[in-house]
Amino acid sequence: MENKVVVEKEVDMIPLMTPYKMGNFELSHRVVLAPLTRQRSYGNIPQSHAILYYSQRSTKGGLLIGEATVISETGIGYKDVPGIWTKEQVEAWKPIVNAVHAKGGIFFLSNLASRNAIEAGFDGVEIHGANGFLIDQFMKDQINDRNDKYGGSLENRCRFALEIVEAVANEIGSDRVGIRISPFTNLYESGDTNPSALGLYMVESLNKYDIAYCHVVEPMMKSIECDESLVPLRKAFKGTFIVAGGYDREDGNRAVIEDRADLVAYGRLFISNPDLPKRFELNAPLNKYIRETFYTSEPIVGYTDYPILETMT
Repeated sequence: MENKVVVEKEVDMIPLMTPYKMGNFELSHRVVLAPLTRQRSYGNIPQSHAILYYSQRSTKGGLLIGEATVISETGIGYKDVPGIWTKEQVEAWKPIVNAVHAKGGIFFLSNLASRNAIEAGFDGVEIHGANGFLIDQFMKDQINDRNDKYGGSLENRCRFALEIVEAVANEIGSDRVGIRISPFTNLYESGDTNPSALGLYMVESLNKYDIAYCHVVEPMMKSIECDESLVPLRKAFKGTFIVAGGYDREDGNRAVIEDRADLVAYGRLFISNPDLPKRFELNAPLNKYIRETFYTSEPIVGYTDYPILETMT
């Protein structure tokens, strides 16, 4: 039985809880579940405990972005990450997707296997172009040392990412496609000498594809001084702009109020607070996350056992 915390219901309508229309999708609020690797898909097959995990975090009209999912056996980089290249994996995803849809949620999956994701029932696909993985490596000049049409100039380095966007959009429709980029990060030594120019070029180039959204990782965590800003990218991109990177309730509200973002993605806070949108709405206390259980194989502890609220009217 789930742990519950009882709070008095005192609704405080805040910017994060206002409706938003993302292309063909009607969102009831602006709190997004970020794509979070949890390493609980044994043998790369989504498990039944993921049904509860994603269902707990589903709300009517809420956007969830599923964890980064492998599209081929050769692409496995971590133990027990989910795959979607086999029929068995596609079938294993279906009850998870159904559970999210049963609660009225909108579910995108972070991967490139667009056809399989749609077959599994997902509403769309988020192309993983961030955090030092393959697409990000093509874009960054400190790691891309190619001398062909995919290397050298900014245009060439971004070519691979944009060709993927076009191919996926052609396959499933641009309204079902999002992309996540992190021009300012340096994960796995994937850095760039001019991340502002890289980010701006990418979002301006993405405009012609009319995709569902662009999801951008902030250039800093709150504790690090940094002069870079996502505002120029936000102004240049014509579609839905999602930001992520250490936001709390106050930061998220401010980002929406100041028109620096349409939606705000949450990771660690959503792990420890399956009912995060409700807690934000009520300004209720938040559970503290336990970092040590982020990537354990345990199907319950640190996964589906965080307390939820029980409101009293």
